[in-house]
Amino acid sequence: MQVLKHVRPLWPALAAIVLSVGLLLAPAGAQEGPSGSNPTAQSVNEQQLLQELNKIQGRITIPDAKAATLEQPRGRDFRGFHEGTLPWIGGIAILGMILLLALFFFVRGRIRTRSAESGVKVLRFNGFERLTHWVTATAFIVLAITGLNFVFGKRLLMPLMGPDSFSVWSQWAKYAHDFFSWAFMLGILIMLVIWIWDNLPDRYDAHWLKVGGGFFDKSERTHPPAARFNAGQKLIFWAVVLGGIALSVSGLFMLFPFTYADVNGMQLAQTIHATVGVLMVAVIIAHIYIGTLGMEGAYEAMGSGTVDLNWAKEHHSVWVEKQGVKTEPSQRPSPTPAE
Repeated sequence: MQVLKHVRPLWPALAAIVLSVGLLLAPAGAQEGPSGSNPTAQSVNEQQLLQELNKIQGRITIPDAKAATLEQPRGRDFRGFHEGTLPWIGGIAILGMILLLALFFFVRGRIRTRSAESGVKVLRFNGFERLTHWVTATAFIVLAITGLNFVFGKRLLMPLMGPDSFSVWSQWAKYAHDFFSWAFMLGILIMLVIWIWDNLPDRYDAHWLKVGGGFFDKSERTHPPAARFNAGQKLIFWAVVLGGIALSVSGLFMLFPFTYADVNGMQLAQTIHATVGVLMVAVIIAHIYIGTLGMEGAYEAMGSGTVDLNWAKEHHSVWVEKQGVKTEPSQRPSPTPAE
């Protein structure tokens, strides 16, 4: 009796422990029948659960209406796209473009000027045009690096940098992405204004496309006529402008979250932004290749603003003939009298 007297105060605690153990074990025992199968596995599925949840109505008393969302099935599709489909799109587009350009360079080599330099320089782009190009290009490179970090960083960089360093880098990458986006948007707008008329289709474009711009002719004899911008440059221009507008609009939705759209609209904006972004990176890689390694004399046009007259005649003969082209003799060292 003395033992029961001392144990009696502990009965409520013992009862609570027994009840808790019973509750924990009950679901496990209910999951499987005598045959080892779950008799309720087919009675309820996830889709049915989501359909029933849609019937639930409630209210909230806080100003944030987004908090009233009980379940959001589209979020799973959004997550699946960004974690699965998007990296594949980006990888195929970017790596595929690099491989194609490497193959083209291996087969075709560098596109060289047929004639020797004439010694006469033609003004191709003025200072304001070059400034606009390089500001926009610099902003895009920063945006591309920081944006690709959001797509591939967790897979490629975090194992190398470690979680802490990757977290710090990603935070600064986000700041850079947000601030450089304004320079990019302004640059796209200015490029549209100053170059739109020269990038409208003309009667030379079809023939230029038909012969591939002469890029596949190793004899260097088929440079089709072109105005200030050939059909290939026009395609790049419109890809950059239209892609830049898509990036700008979708980016503004994310810079000011939930100001112009609900959660579904935000997910759509981010999906468009990411998809267009990785595709534009592939396009710009091709543009960089042609402007540097791919074509002799091309970089000089946007670097110094002038090109050799013979280069201009080969690649933009119509422009040379129709424009009031300003020329200036190339600077050559003046002869020094012998002593």
